Amino acid sequence: MLKIKNINTYYGKVHALKNVSIHLKAGEIVTLIGANGAGKTTLLNTLSAITPAESGEILFEGVSLTTLSTDRIVKLGISQVPEGRQVFNPLSVGDNLELGAYLRYRSREGKGEIRKDLEKIYALFPRLLERRQQMAGTLSGGEQQMLAIGRALMAKPRLLLLDEPSMGLAPLVVQEIFRVVETLRQEAGTTVLLVEQNAKAALKLADRGYVLETGKVILEGIASELLENKDVQRAYLGQEKKQLWER
Repeated sequence: MLKIKNINTYYGKVHALKNVSIHLKAGEIVTLIGANGAGKTTLLNTLSAITPAESGEILFEGVSLTTLSTDRIVKLGISQVPEGRQVFNPLSVGDNLELGAYLRYRSREGKGEIRKDLEKIYALFPRLLERRQQMAGTLSGGEQQMLAIGRALMAKPRLLLLDEPSMGLAPLVVQEIFRVVETLRQEAGTTVLLVEQNAKAALKLADRGYVLETGKVILEGIASELLENKDVQRAYLGQEKKQLWER
């Protein structure tokens, strides 16, 4: 579904992504793990054309994304849930969700189909239904994360980019978020690229994983095997942190 080949992204003179190559098959959950500053969020932002790549190629279902604008990428079927949630605080929960379908309204898609999808979001996150008239800025952190995911899903993506969904949330809320991600894959066939600092939880959920360090992919593999990898355990699973290339 997605092929990223030798992507290089810069912030000014800072070389943030260095010849990064990854791929996703349809229906997979793939996670990116790594320390702060490793380039995980930059990779998602490069995919969404928020931070365009300097060189390399991104193909989504055979279509090149490297010259497309963010709205064109959303129309193709890719939605991003940003780090920190970034909901529209002064607007209601319902209005936030409606904004997620903005491009669908512009394309004159039937309002009945959009309404059905809205009902699906409320079924996934019943708390959002309870608070649909409440201002988004007054929600708890967990509820805002649910809203951010729901807003992204209203664009009807086939590929969902999730950036740090567990950040600052209680463990029970994190479990609920991850349960929804698995449900999306099983029931809707949604492909997910997950950036997550909770490496253990991410690798338990994912099919495959990539380890990023200082803008480079230094390790990749089946998620269950990465969980057992001693270097990954030392660096990212709560044991003594070392550079992965140290032996």
